[in-house]
Amino acid sequence: MAPPMERLPLKRRAISDQQRRRDIALLRQAQARRDAQNQARCLASAILSDPPADIEREPLEPECELAGDAEAEAEAKAPAEAGDAEDASSEMDVLQASKLRGPKARRWFSRQLMLPEWMIDVPPRLSVDWYVFPRPAGKRCFVVSSNGTTISRLRNGTVLHRFPSALPNGARTKEVMGPASMFSILDCVFHEHDQTYYVIDMICWRGYSLYDCTAEFRFFWLNSKLAETGACNPPSFYHKYRFSVVPVYDCDQAGILAAYTGHLPFIRDGLLFYNRHAHYQTGNTPLSLVWKDQVCSQYFIDTDSKGVVPTLQQVVLELLEDGSVATSDDSPVVLGKLDLETIQKNNLHHGNLIRFAVGDGGLDVIDGDIKKADIHFVGKANRVRAFADTCSKILFQYMARRSPLRIDDLVASTTLLHDNDQSLADVEMVSS
Repeated sequence: MAPPMERLPLKRRAISDQQRRRDIALLRQAQARRDAQNQARCLASAILSDPPADIEREPLEPECELAGDAEAEAEAKAPAEAGDAEDASSEMDVLQASKLRGPKARRWFSRQLMLPEWMIDVPPRLSVDWYVFPRPAGKRCFVVSSNGTTISRLRNGTVLHRFPSALPNGARTKEVMGPASMFSILDCVFHEHDQTYYVIDMICWRGYSLYDCTAEFRFFWLNSKLAETGACNPPSFYHKYRFSVVPVYDCDQAGILAAYTGHLPFIRDGLLFYNRHAHYQTGNTPLSLVWKDQVCSQYFIDTDSKGVVPTLQQVVLELLEDGSVATSDDSPVVLGKLDLETIQKNNLHHGNLIRFAVGDGGLDVIDGDIKKADIHFVGKANRVRAFADTCSKILFQYMARRSPLRIDDLVASTTLLHDNDQSLADVEMVSS
C-alpha cells in the first residue's frame, strides 16, 4: 500500500507557464513539416565557409546562456558596431548567412543551436519523460566534418578551431575520407582544461539529418556511432582533439544524483534536462532545461566581470523602436521603457542590448508571466552578447537569490511520481 500522506515529500508549487509552453512545443513539433536534410546542409555550409574578417577578429565568446556574467562581461577588443539588430532568420540562404557580420552573425549562428530554458518549475513526469546529464563547463560550439577537414564555430560565428579529426570525412586520410555530401554536425562544449570536445547532441551524421528525430534516438545514435569511429581516441597527427560523449541518465532519483555528484573528467556547470520526445529545435525551447545550484556550478548566481555577485540582480534586455525594453523570448516580454533623454544621452539605438539592475520592487509574476519589473538603467551590455535574457533566465536568477529550486525538489518530484504510480497499482489490485 502507499505510505501515509504525511510521509510523502511536498511538491513545490508551480510559478511559471513552462509546462503549458512545453505542451504547445510538443504539439507544434508533431504538426511541423520541414526539409530537415536541407536545413542540415545549410548549417554545415555556413559553418564551413570562410567568415568575414571582422568576425574572425572578434574575441572568443564564452557560453553566455549557460554560464555566469563573469565570463560574458569580458571586454570586447573591437569597438561596438551600430546598426539594425533585427532577428536573422534561421531559414536564411547559405550565401547570405556566410556574409553576415557583427550582431547579425552572432544571432544567426546562435539561433542554430538548441538553447535550453532555465528550469523554473519541475516538469510533471520528470522521471518518465526526461533525461538528465551534467553540462561541461566551456565554450558551446558546432563541430562540422566535411571535405577532409573539421571546423568548430562558437555561437557568435567565430571559428574556434580548424583541424583534422577521425570524424567521418574529417581528415584527408583514406580511413575517414568520403564524398562531399557526407558531412556530420555535432553540438559540443569545448572543455579547455583537457582540450576535449564533449558532445552533447548529434545534429547530422554522415549526411543523415537528425533534426526531426527524438532525443531518445539522437542519444542512442550519438553513443553508438561515435564509438564506431576513432574520434574518442587520444589526439594524434590526423586527429588533433579528442571527442567524448557526456553520460546521459534516466531522470529518476539515481540518475539525478549521478549527474549531480558523480565523478566526471570535466568541470561540471549545472545539469541539463532533455525531454526524450523532443526533436532538435533551434532557438530557445522549454523541451530542454538547464538547472544549477552552488554545488554543481561556479555560476549559480550571475557575477560581474570581476567574479563578484552584484548586490542587485542584473538583466539584459533589447531596446525596441518605441523605447520599450524586452526579453528575447519568441514572444518578447516588455519589462519597461526608457525615456528619450536616456536614449539620446547614451547613444542608444533600436536593437541595442542594455543592462538593467532589478530594484527592491523586484518582479511581479502573475500566472507564470512577468507583468511588472522594478528595473533601473545601468548601461550597454557587452557586444559579444547575441541577444537579451529570456524570461526563464530572469526568473531563475530572481528565485536563486530568494527561494531557489533545490536538488531536493528535483529528487522529491521523482519520488512523488513513483508513489503515485504505486498507489494506482495498489488500487487496481484491490479492485480486481
